[in-house]
Amino acid sequence: MRRFWLFILGVLLTGTGCSLLEGPQRPVIPTQIPPAVEAVAASGETVFDPRSDIIPGIDPDVMALVNAASQQNLLAYVQTLEGFGTRNTYSATDSESFGVGAARLWIFNEFVRVGGGRLQVQFDDFPVTSSGGIVYNQQNVVARLPGTGEYPGVIVLMAHYDSRTVDPINGSALAPGANDNATGVAVLLEVARLLSARTWNQDVVFAAFAAEEQEMLGSLHFVGDKMLDGWIINAAINNDVVGGNPGIPQSIRVFTAGSDFEPPRQLAHYMELIGGYYLPAFAINLENTVDRPGRFSDHMRFLDVGIPAIRITQSIEDTSVQHTGLDRSDLIDYSYLLKVTQLNLATAANIIGAPPAPPPPTVAPMANPGAYIVTWTPDPNAAGYAISFRPVGWPNYPPLVFVRQAQAGNVAITTLQPGTQYMVSMAAFTESGRLGLFSPEIPVGP
Repeated sequence: MRRFWLFILGVLLTGTGCSLLEGPQRPVIPTQIPPAVEAVAASGETVFDPRSDIIPGIDPDVMALVNAASQQNLLAYVQTLEGFGTRNTYSATDSESFGVGAARLWIFNEFVRVGGGRLQVQFDDFPVTSSGGIVYNQQNVVARLPGTGEYPGVIVLMAHYDSRTVDPINGSALAPGANDNATGVAVLLEVARLLSARTWNQDVVFAAFAAEEQEMLGSLHFVGDKMLDGWIINAAINNDVVGGNPGIPQSIRVFTAGSDFEPPRQLAHYMELIGGYYLPAFAINLENTVDRPGRFSDHMRFLDVGIPAIRITQSIEDTSVQHTGLDRSDLIDYSYLLKVTQLNLATAANIIGAPPAPPPPTVAPMANPGAYIVTWTPDPNAAGYAISFRPVGWPNYPPLVFVRQAQAGNVAITTLQPGTQYMVSMAAFTESGRLGLFSPEIPVGP
């Protein structure tokens, strides 16, 4: 029945039937809907059989993990972190129950526990010097889940675990930091638990950063260290203030700046696409700015060195409790936090469970206006490809063209609108429906 209505939608948009299958897309309110694109293999075969049971982007196993995310676990994580009183950078490190030292040790041990022996967990040490010249040893907590494929790239899911009051250097005052940012750490722990139950193609790294409230010193150290080590980081997703409050609009803001065809914006579009598949009722609002006015967070350190990175933050913030002793766990909407966790999980699982982003295809014009030949070298590990022809300025991915592996590598696109410039990119998908990252976009048309 789903495919019948998708076919009818194609007829309504183009005036003709389509031989492609359009994946589920989040509804938008455009000024003019981009028409569906027809594609045929160079041999004349249909590029995708609409009778197939596969729906690229919706993997039943990933959906099962999404549904297995636990709201009760999230509540327990947040309350435990709140219970350390403060996680201020300058707070106690020699107590087993109070301060930043006790908190980071608990985070370390919790990663070990939820990983079931599969996570490689370590402290990442760096110094912080106070205004008085005192050096404080700080530690990021980093957990790596190795993939089984040969591709060396990794993705990073991050959240800072330190907290503060109005005075950022007060290490003794209560600073529960439940929403800022125990909720972000809770997301990391729950996603790590679920992803550790499966085998994936690529590595994923969970980074709980220290000293974010001191100009992002933890992520600054991490990024510099990993760049020197030659890491290839394909995507970085920052969870900061994601717990929500009762009655909050059921949507999430995704922050990253730049032209809509630059890699960070593509990552934001990708999360929106995957979110539309797995959580269609949880809207994603893309914000074309690196962060809220006058604010900052750890994803900025990744952007500084050219790594695609985004920040996700709840739809509306209650700034009256941020950086105060009132930022408590009882003010959080845990059903909202569950949706944020599921969004992270679905996005990460598709990236690390599918083949890596392919190089951009070659696109050459044909004799007829609006017709092009798209050629590329298929990955033998891919079951097929999703191709995007996004009109320049269009805010998200339009209906995608899906091509089976048997017809991949040489496809004729016959119904682009003459006079319209498109940004073309493609992603590989697996037989189960996992959809990987897209190639860099390239322009086509006038």
